[in-house]
Amino acid sequence: MPSANQLDDLDLQIVRLLQEDSRISYNKIADKLRISVGTAYNRVKRLEKMGVLRGYTALVDPVKVGYGTTAIIFIQAEGAHLVEVENEIAKNENAIAVYDITGDFDIAVIARFRDRAELNSFVKKILSMPHVRRTVTNVVLNVVKEDFRIKTL
Repeated sequence: MPSANQLDDLDLQIVRLLQEDSRISYNKIADKLRISVGTAYNRVKRLEKMGVLRGYTALVDPVKVGYGTTAIIFIQAEGAHLVEVENEIAKNENAIAVYDITGDFDIAVIARFRDRAELNSFVKKILSMPHVRRTVTNVVLNVVKEDFRIKTL
């Protein structure tokens, strides 16, 4: 078995299977990869302990659960308070991703909303935060591809 800080091909194959179906059983992992159930169990537990597997979730269509508006919001913030601003934005349930970025802006936020009014409220809340200089908001018109899974092999 590889050391705690490196992944081998078997680890990557397990990650791929779990990304395809997070409910897959240890028995099915073992069958598909031709390993013992004990090996499958131990590898998954090790990947969890290492933080490679951070949790298990269902992929949900946001539109079908009422979140039909997605926005990408770029934010300029005062440098000394950048992390503080990012952490405050990350607390908001509408924010699905908060990135510390390079370029003309400091932060990129991907957020989902039920409607324009909810988006408007979110942006105004950000603009009212101390240390936020300005924002630029882009509304997503059409999702061409959205897949947060990591290519493992």
